[in-house]
Formats: sequence, C-alpha cells, structure tokens
Amino acid sequence: MKLSSLCVHAGNNPDETGARQIPIHQSAAFIFKSAEHAANVFSLKEVGYIYSRLTNPTISALQERMAAVEGGVGAVACSSGHAAQLTAFHNLLQSGDEFIAAKKLYGGSINQFKNSFKQFGWNVEFVDVENLEEIQQAITPKTKFIFVESLSNPEGAVADIKAISKVAHDNGIPLLVDNTIATAALTRPIENGADIIINSTTKFLTGNGSAVGGIVIDSGNFDWGQSNKFPLLTKADPSYHGLKFHEACGKMAFTFRGIAVGLRDLGAVMAPMNAFLTMLGLETLPLRMEKHCSNALKVAKFLESHKKVDWVKYPGLESSPYNNLAQEYLNNGYGAVFTFGIKGGDDAGKKLVDSCKLISHVANVGDSRTLIIHPSTTTHSQLSDNEKQLAGASEDVVRISIGIEDEKDIIADLEQALRKI
Repeated sequence: MKLSSLCVHAGNNPDETGARQIPIHQSAAFIFKSAEHAANVFSLKEVGYIYSRLTNPTISALQERMAAVEGGVGAVACSSGHAAQLTAFHNLLQSGDEFIAAKKLYGGSINQFKNSFKQFGWNVEFVDVENLEEIQQAITPKTKFIFVESLSNPEGAVADIKAISKVAHDNGIPLLVDNTIATAALTRPIENGADIIINSTTKFLTGNGSAVGGIVIDSGNFDWGQSNKFPLLTKADPSYHGLKFHEACGKMAFTFRGIAVGLRDLGAVMAPMNAFLTMLGLETLPLRMEKHCSNALKVAKFLESHKKVDWVKYPGLESSPYNNLAQEYLNNGYGAVFTFGIKGGDDAGKKLVDSCKLISHVANVGDSRTLIIHPSTTTHSQLSDNEKQLAGASEDVVRISIGIEDEKDIIADLEQALRKI
C-alpha cells in the first residue's frame, strides 16, 4: 500500500468483536491459555501478551503501523522520544562504548547524550556530520553507531543520509536517524541507507499535542553478526537462558531485544491510551504535513522579506544552504519547523514571543496549532553559548512550528507582533 493507505490501515486488524477502530486495551495484564502457554511466552518460544510493560494489543498495533509507515520490519513504542533513544541505545551500548552524534540536534538530546548517558558509561563524540572526513576521524574501535536528525531541530539542517550511511557501513556500524521533524510523510531514511529510525510520536505523528510518546523502528537490514561489535544482540543472554537474539530472531533481533530486555528492564513503555491517540493522528499524517509545509513556506517567505527580520533558516527557501539536499531528500514539502533571527537580538526575540496572540508560546513542535519559542532561554538553555551556536539556538534565534491554521492568520499575528518591537 501507499503511505496514505498505510497510515490508515496498517496494524488495524479487527479482532473477534469486529471493531473497525483499534480498541484501547487498558489492561495491566492478560490471561494465559495454560501453564505451558505462560512458560512459552515468558521464554520467547511463543509470541503473546503478558503484561503491558512488555506487550499490549493497542501498542502492538501502533508498532506494526509505524514499522510499515517507515518501511521497517518491527518497532518498539516507548513513553517518550527520549525513552525511545534510551531503549534503542540500550540495545547497542555497554559501559565504555562510544557513539557519534551530529552537533545540530534538539537541545534535550544533546543534554541527554553528554550528561545523563555518561552515568551509564556511554560516551558521545559530537561532530559536524556535513564533514564526512570529520565523521571518519571520530570513529574508533569503541564506536557503535552514528546518530543524526534527518531534519534538525531547530535549524532545519538536512542530513545527507546516503553519504553518512556509507561512512557508517564502511566501518561496520549502523546509522540511527531521528525522523521526528520530517516524518515519513516527507522522507523515509531507511530507503536511503539508515538502519534504525527514532521518532518522538508526541510531535507530528500524533499531531495535536495530546499524547507524549516515542518509537524505535528497525529496518531489518543491518547484519548484527558481521563482527563482534554488538554482543548484546549476538552473544548469549543470561536472562533468557543463553538465547542469542540475532541467531533466534534474525531480522527482528533488534526489535525483540528492545521489547524483551529494553522494556522489561527500563520500563519506558507507552500507555495504551497514548498509542490509541497516536494511531488516530497517523490516519491524517500525509494530509496534515501537506498543509503544515505549505503554510511554512509562505510564512518563511513573509519573514524573509520583513525589515525587522535579520535572517530565516528554512530549507525550502532558495537562500538556504540545505535547499539542494532538501530537493533530494524531502518529498511533498520542506518541513514545518524553522528558525529566524530578529534584529535587536535577545530582547527583541523575547518581545516577539510575548506579543503573539494566535500563536502559542509552547515548548513543543508538531501541533496542529502554530507554536513559538525562544530556544536560547528554554529548550537549549542548559547548553553553553558555543553549543547553542553550533546547534542553531543562539540568543537572536526564534523557533516556530507552523500549524494548519489559515496561513493569512498566522502571518497577520506575526505582523502585529513584529510591529511591537
């Protein structure tokens, strides 16, 4: 099926009740058919529902849908985007291991990687992923993967997935891609060489700001057994009596371990209600992204021509250094999150944010409503000045997430707010 059909039908398999919409299985646990059945599902000899920290029919439906939408073989739904990153990394990293990440990332991810993950002995090396030689030089025998955002938050930098994945694969490691800002409606990184996809479902996938969640999608393409670099997937797991996930589960090894070990021990599971709300949102994803992106291009052009705006960073503009990559990787639009700089710096940016009426001052993106924030003092406030600059969140930066309202109303609100500076 095509994307718009997958977004509606994938994973929505009617049960014995015949319910057309996926039910919310709001149950902590599930009845076993027999003692033998219980033993088999606990030992992974049989697939089944045990306890909602591990498996749940509503969450499983979302996982099936997202695997289909991104073009993968399996998925693990988690309680948030950060929980999805933790669960994915937990499959690959042990104490003392390293990974490479792009410098242009969401501020919360930068903080998670460089501070909290250090408590596990996981070490990050931030690089300019637009410089392939810099990536290569950063790879060591302890490097387990490369992590990038397909469309970075907040700057809108477009990652050259084909080129970066080649560097990763030439060194026997996978490429992990956060596809939150672009979504599969604009780009499917697996088709260009990515191995693992991570999404914050909180954003455009749900689309209305009602549910927090995250999801990890496995392409099924990476051969975890090609070397000894990934013992968590290839060596005997003591908690399952020596089961080897790569040997037992094949292309689904990453997904099965993410659930059987990641969700079991980290406990970062998505709530069934949130899975249901995300399924509802996915039904209209292609339609909404078309409107989001159409509005964003018009708003970006308006801001670029305004005398009080110093610059606009949006890959859909011809002035963007990422316009060529956007033409290559992004279909049906250039995203709906971008940044711009107000003449007058920090004070002017704050004044603009405070003066908006229709546009909401919210620390989120991907809502049906247009949202605005000053990243330097909020989402990226825990970074150093240099890190803010590298991430595209310096003092003069304002981030905007364009909604699906009438574009004339969005522009009118920005116009009246700009007049107050």
